[in-house]
Amino acid sequence: MSNSIAGIGIGNGNRKVVCVTGASGYIASWIVNLLLQRGYTVRATLRDPSNPKKLDHLLKLHGAKERLQIFKADLLEDGSFDSAIDGCDGVFHTASPVTLRAVNDPQAELIDPAVKGTLNVLQSCAKSPSVKRVVLTSSISAVVFTDRPLTPDVVVDETWFSDADNCTKLERWYSLSKTLAEDAAWKFANKNGIDMVSILPSMVAGPLLQPEVNESVEPILSIINGAPFPNRVFGWVNVKDVAIAHIQAYEIPTASGRYLIVERVVHYSELARILHDLYPTLQIKDKCEDDKPFVPTYQVSKEKAESLGIEFTPLEVTLKETVESFREKNIVNF
Repeated sequence: MSNSIAGIGIGNGNRKVVCVTGASGYIASWIVNLLLQRGYTVRATLRDPSNPKKLDHLLKLHGAKERLQIFKADLLEDGSFDSAIDGCDGVFHTASPVTLRAVNDPQAELIDPAVKGTLNVLQSCAKSPSVKRVVLTSSISAVVFTDRPLTPDVVVDETWFSDADNCTKLERWYSLSKTLAEDAAWKFANKNGIDMVSILPSMVAGPLLQPEVNESVEPILSIINGAPFPNRVFGWVNVKDVAIAHIQAYEIPTASGRYLIVERVVHYSELARILHDLYPTLQIKDKCEDDKPFVPTYQVSKEKAESLGIEFTPLEVTLKETVESFREKNIVNF
């Protein structure tokens, strides 16, 4: 693969070298895609570059042949990101295990890779004088789990931080991993003078670049396949908006701190209703998994996100793009 970084970039004026960790993931693949479109040379790290399911969709991206470089790196291996990051102008750290299911060993499966992995990447950034800014992929999970009740009149913003004890008590291990990882990242960045910005998306949907279904779009697949909807409330956002937010957070010099990236917070009943309106011939159930009162929704401030120039894609469009992507990849047949 070419190591040349000369020439004029598209959109960003000069072709810079940036690193994207965990590049095969849902959000990361879109970040890589948009960075290549803007003329960047992208160093993509993968834990297992020999796995075609993790690599092939990246090699097919426009500009990949000329400007995509693949590096093997493991979150739990000290120094394994050094060579990928050395010489980069920016680093997008997206690599972190995502599971909303029950896990056998939360420490080993979620917390260590998230926390130790983030510090491992930031240590590589601290070693490289070329790195101007780091953009960290965090999550709304690192925001909303506090002692404050979430109700329709509550507006969550970037000043909120999830409480680790609360996450532990509720056994929300993914939320705990993101909360601890972001906290550790801010402490390390502040101590070591790293210019870092964090992006905090909610549940992410929209078109898939990778071949398999990821966890955040699984509930949509489940609903269109006729399962009753869960009695839960989530924020939703389009994957392309999340990717753009990462790049804007890197490119805009005044970007700082945390950015919640959420288009809308809805109960799953609303998600099922929108999907039914979009696909009336599908047997989408108007039925909840339990008979309890519906969990209340809440609001998320868009003020900081809009300061990055984000124009949110409506949830209806995002859901349609998701289902059409399922069809294109033969995940569903109708």
